[in-house]
Amino acid sequence: MNIAVLGAGIGGLAAAYDLIKGGNTVTLYEAEDYVGGLAAGFKEPHWDWSLERYYHHWFASDKYMLELIRELGWQEKVIFPRPYTVVFHKDRFYPLDSIFSAILFPGLGFGFRKARFGLVTLFLRLTNNWQALEKFTVEQWMRKWGGDRNYEMMWEPLVVGKFGERYAKQVNMAWMWARLKARTTRLGTFQGGFQAFADQFASKLKTMGVSLYLSSPVSLLSPSVDGCITTITPQGENHYDQVLVTTSPALLARLAPQLPPQYLQGLLDLKSMGAVVMVLALNQQLSKEGYYWYNLPKSAGYPFLALVEHTNYLPPEHYGGDHLVYLGDYLETDHEHFVLTQDELLQRFLPSLSRINPDFKPDWVRKSWLWRTRYAQPVPLLNHSRNIPSISTPIPGLYFASMSQVYPWDRGTNFAVEIGRRAARLMMNR
Repeated sequence: MNIAVLGAGIGGLAAAYDLIKGGNTVTLYEAEDYVGGLAAGFKEPHWDWSLERYYHHWFASDKYMLELIRELGWQEKVIFPRPYTVVFHKDRFYPLDSIFSAILFPGLGFGFRKARFGLVTLFLRLTNNWQALEKFTVEQWMRKWGGDRNYEMMWEPLVVGKFGERYAKQVNMAWMWARLKARTTRLGTFQGGFQAFADQFASKLKTMGVSLYLSSPVSLLSPSVDGCITTITPQGENHYDQVLVTTSPALLARLAPQLPPQYLQGLLDLKSMGAVVMVLALNQQLSKEGYYWYNLPKSAGYPFLALVEHTNYLPPEHYGGDHLVYLGDYLETDHEHFVLTQDELLQRFLPSLSRINPDFKPDWVRKSWLWRTRYAQPVPLLNHSRNIPSISTPIPGLYFASMSQVYPWDRGTNFAVEIGRRAARLMMNR
């Protein structure tokens, strides 16, 4: 078959890999001038490694990604450092990424409440019945089984930070289950950064025969009378036996207005959060303790959800001696952080760094970068499995695979690989 894949993120690359191996002719279109999607990185001239625009890592349990890397023969390029994650409690930060640190964490108190927290966490890690959990919100389920105090101390700040006040009370419990089920304290990356992986993967695809066009947004998809899918791109009008779209639901709705109204409305009804991430290059280490990930409650007055000191995870020598810090947040797209200038955001963010290190001075900042995307985190509401669009759309030959369909799992490159490869199998079986 003659197949087009729209989007050269990790899911699109994985789908193209299986489709070309299956003997098909594959053309890959990417609107940006780089591959990698939301996992793409950037690089300063004096850096040896690239840095992801939006912080990324792999978990030791990310079997789909790690299996793909083994297929490609690149497993020796995957590394798994062990950084430290901390949470905020009464103006101090405490590690909370192991059973032992949870026992010592004073925010959970002692005795029955701490035991209850441990039992609930253990149950969620052992159970596989997520379908029963999606009938309840995180708040309903956690308050009932984990207790009000444990919910308010541990889980509510996470959900509010991730989904904002509007959606925090609506997110279903299967989402929380998936986070606790699939994630590990060991965090992995690729030598050279995620961009190095994406670039090597794209080069591999081209040697296999995939035609890759960058800076080539598709403007229209429509069924033609001969049963093909017509695409309009900067390269002109083309006809394909099948087309796989790996972009956001809203973009698919714009590209394919001839989809039936019910399917179109289902795409538009899906909720998601955007992301605003500022990266700072500092001339010295910010965290005196060497902490990597700070979970920051909005209730404590921080203007972002997470502070991630990347060079407490990977050595600053990879980045020319720069100490790199992410200031990241998930926000609704009408939030003012989507319209403020980079300097305005920087001035808003800098005072909070003194709360991490009282010695911090603004002149520590050598350079800053600002990245914003309007599609970063799907919002799973009650009984969300009923709302997932099918990979095979009602238009014959048109397929859709996005992070909005990996539910109950959370978005990430691992599940992008899984759904991309699942879509490719479905397409070839048809």
